[in-house]
Amino acid sequence: MYNMNKNVFTRDDLIRRTGVSEEVLVRWTKEKLVKPAGFTDDKTPLFSEETLARLENILKLKELGYGLEEIQKIIKKIGLPKARTNRANNNGRDLYLTVGNLAEKAGVSPRTIKHWEDKGIIEPDMRSEGGFRLYSKIYVYLCKLIQDLQLFGYTLEEIKVNSDCFRDFLAFQERLESFDKAAVTSKLEAMLEGIQALFDKMKLFREGMERWESLMKKKKKEILNLKVKNQKRPGKSSGV
Repeated sequence: MYNMNKNVFTRDDLIRRTGVSEEVLVRWTKEKLVKPAGFTDDKTPLFSEETLARLENILKLKELGYGLEEIQKIIKKIGLPKARTNRANNNGRDLYLTVGNLAEKAGVSPRTIKHWEDKGIIEPDMRSEGGFRLYSKIYVYLCKLIQDLQLFGYTLEEIKVNSDCFRDFLAFQERLESFDKAAVTSKLEAMLEGIQALFDKMKLFREGMERWESLMKKKKKEILNLKVKNQKRPGKSSGV
């Protein structure tokens, strides 16, 4: 099953991992020798595994006696070995949400987010060594979809099946040739059946909504008419 979870490092994590001082790391970040992979919503810089590998390579060059200017020339000319990553270069523009901020934007409680995690319905985009669970903005939309499915009468167990299918679909899109052909065909057929089942349920839901809308419009009009009729009656209202 496709796993969206990635490790992410705070500045303190990098300092602890590499032994580089905070002053040096801040300077190298300003000089763009190392770049944040993104930021939390409170502007805390986050660094990827690729950045950690890059920082370790820079430190190795330092140990070999290369100065900072020479290292910059090496990077400009031939680059540095990069850690494998499935994420496109984002130039540090991604904004990641904490559990609390995701819950606020999605209109649910942090406990609900945690419960969905425990059920395996959602997974953090990134997780720091210090225990931060971080999510990209797309999770706000995904949380809304989960709430929609609950309105459609889906149980959390059924929603979990759908979320697993979604992760499998992402994996097939990304590296189709690494999966057994027959297994992929079977799972894709199951996905199509699931989509059709949701279409059918949504159709029933829409028909039910239309019935209730028609009924409520009619009853609202009748209630308003009755209210007017009651107000025209002689005598004072008893307040009942």
